[in-house]
Amino acid sequence: MNPNAHQPSREDVLDAFAVEPNHGREILERYLREYPHFSNELVDLSRELSRVPHGAERPMSLQEQAMVEAAWQQHMPIETKSAKDPLADLSVAQLREIAVQLDVPRQVVTAFRERRVVATSVPRRFLTRMAAALNCTVDLLVSTLTLPSGAVLARSYKSDGKPSAETAATFERLLIDAGVSEEKRTALLADGN
Repeated sequence: MNPNAHQPSREDVLDAFAVEPNHGREILERYLREYPHFSNELVDLSRELSRVPHGAERPMSLQEQAMVEAAWQQHMPIETKSAKDPLADLSVAQLREIAVQLDVPRQVVTAFRERRVVATSVPRRFLTRMAAALNCTVDLLVSTLTLPSGAVLARSYKSDGKPSAETAATFERLLIDAGVSEEKRTALLADGN
């Protein structure tokens, strides 16, 4: 044996053994011959890799399945929210562009983004135009508008008082509050579908 040759560390040897495709007797004996100074660690690792985890032989009980499902349901909306919300990741420039396409003030589009509009009060024609501007389906847009708003807490960092949930307004109320003229409101509220 060459004393200048590089001797692998204990971790290197154990890692190499762990990634072997087979941990049978032949492989273990080869490692024990090559690395006798790590024999205890190799035998322990071999036993650990070959043991069956406790409970793996039986299927989950109904209670265990219910616990897993509850945990999944609790965390699923967090993962899928931004993927399903066509308004979630819009930049200021995109908000401005959509407002121009829809011929409404940007604060109206922001109210949609913050889910401060009663979805049932929005004419189908406007929803169709907005969905097209967002490159999504009308059904997805409507389902997004019915989700609870997270914007109240997101914008409450400079609040003088305790934040409270803003009530959703009708589409007409949003247009009035945004200063849209009566003539333009009438055109936007018309459901031409």
